[in-house]
Amino acid sequence: MTQAPTNLLHLYRQMATIRQFELRAINERRSGLIPGFIHSCVGQEATAVGACAALNRDDVIASTHRGHGHLIAKGGEPKYMMAELAGRSDGYCGGKGGSLHLSDFDLGILGANGIVAGGIPMAAGAALAFQMRGEDRVALVFFGDGAVNEGAFHEAANLAGLWKLPVIFFCENNLYGEGTPQHKQTPIPDLSARAPGYGFPGVIVDGNDVLAVLETTRQAVARARAGGGPTFIEAKTYRQRGHYEGDPMIYRSQEEMEAWKQRDPVVGFRKWLEDSNTVEPGALDATDAEVQALLDDAVAFAAASPPPAPESALEGVYGDTHGGRVF
Repeated sequence: MTQAPTNLLHLYRQMATIRQFELRAINERRSGLIPGFIHSCVGQEATAVGACAALNRDDVIASTHRGHGHLIAKGGEPKYMMAELAGRSDGYCGGKGGSLHLSDFDLGILGANGIVAGGIPMAAGAALAFQMRGEDRVALVFFGDGAVNEGAFHEAANLAGLWKLPVIFFCENNLYGEGTPQHKQTPIPDLSARAPGYGFPGVIVDGNDVLAVLETTRQAVARARAGGGPTFIEAKTYRQRGHYEGDPMIYRSQEEMEAWKQRDPVVGFRKWLEDSNTVEPGALDATDAEVQALLDDAVAFAAASPPPAPESALEGVYGDTHGGRVF
């Protein structure tokens, strides 16, 4: 697959931004700027970037409790994300959504979701709306391996297959549902094998290869736009950190973690770009420096933002009662 060098550099920049955002957020939580839990996606950058690169701006995504990378890949601004994590009024949700519930309808981000599989019926509903309006748009929903065992997945998959909805079910299979390995919660090795039972294809992709993820998602998007219905993409990947920051990770071996770190998606893509002479010398270092400056600004922006005013507590609680569209 051939990509223009500028596009490849953009993919690297997004992956580097996600990686550095997560590491910076972890540090800022330790410093006290960010309250609450952080569920980082370190190690899963290629899935977010590859999948979102196949979408148009007016296509929509639904995310998960591990959704920072999805939002950045869809065009989210790190400064508004950092402010939201810090519970500040200049955040995407006015400081009232936090890490688990980031959203931006203008970017087609229906929201991250603290409920396992909670975004799946939302994406199916959005896809149904697109179909009923005759719009050339698709919905893509990210979820983990544990979500495939939830009723919400099966109900949404059944109707999506029946009605041939333009939705892509994107499973980031990082091998663990919290601390439970996949083989102890599911009797099949490949979760994508469930898709044909609902009348649409399931495919497997190396979730640490951003170009493979991009190409696989492009094919699924093309199928959805052409009226062919859903695709289940199972991206085999790995989260390098715990389910949450502070997780002791006693359920994983050191050997397993080290083996997956050798397949680090950011390091691997950077090495491929360097070895293939695809980008100009120094471009990757310059990109890393730009990302670092971007995140310095994001932290400063969050720290300077005030907390939400008490009188704003009920703002955003109720939806539009006048029939307006939110996406």
